[in-house]
Amino acid sequence: MVTLAGEQFSKWGEGPVWHDGILHYVDIEGHRVNTFDPATGAETSIEVGERVGLVLPRARGGYVMAGDNGIAFLDPATGEKTPIADPEPDKKPQNRFNDGKCDPAGRLWAGTISTVKQTGDAALYCLDTDLSLSLKFPNVTNSNGLAWTVDAKTFYYIDTPSKKIRAFDFDIATGGISNETIAIDTQELEGSPDGMTIDENDHLWIAFCRGSAVICFDPKSGAILDRIELPVTGPTSCTFGGPELKTLFITTGKFGNLEEENAGRLFQAEPGVKGVPSVPFAG
Repeated sequence: MVTLAGEQFSKWGEGPVWHDGILHYVDIEGHRVNTFDPATGAETSIEVGERVGLVLPRARGGYVMAGDNGIAFLDPATGEKTPIADPEPDKKPQNRFNDGKCDPAGRLWAGTISTVKQTGDAALYCLDTDLSLSLKFPNVTNSNGLAWTVDAKTFYYIDTPSKKIRAFDFDIATGGISNETIAIDTQELEGSPDGMTIDENDHLWIAFCRGSAVICFDPKSGAILDRIELPVTGPTSCTFGGPELKTLFITTGKFGNLEEENAGRLFQAEPGVKGVPSVPFAG
């Protein structure tokens, strides 16, 4: 069973991350970084002046964000942005940054999306803690969900139009990925795999946009273990939060051609498992 969380509506909510007792997420099309404190009900919203695909806390305070204009630091007190890197400003003006997360060593992994759906025109990048940017996986179309296993030895990754969840061997010392395989193929399922998170058992929870559900998979077997139905068409991502990381928070988006009362709202569920702590950006 899902319930509403908070009062905010997003045009296109995405990228939830739980840190220091607060849920942080973005409204891509609303150009906003939002927070929700479930203990008090308090909510905040920062206008950032561009489509923003991700926001993540920094270990030293503030945020790192990425969107239309590349990757930048964001001061939540003033709204000031400090640019860091933009790998595709001229050659791919129709691309923007989309989903991203920090790996267990505190590096930022962030991918781009072709907003005109040009197949293979986007990529996955990694911003290291020294602020150097490297290309990790090219020739994708809509870079989306990312997750690492508890032992940090496997990296999972979604390029949404492929409808596949890739798995890679992960080297935490170098940030290297290798030995690509297909862990899960969702071709037969309604909707498209979007954002995802991982639980304490290394099971993947994946939001299916246009599928009205978050589905839990065992990536070792591909088996479906659980399914959370939502009363809206566009669940976009999810993350575990709350005092014991037992609450699954789910972001959603609003399709312009659909009349859905709670599209764009934040939802929550209690699926009976715990998540794993998020990692702030260490740079």
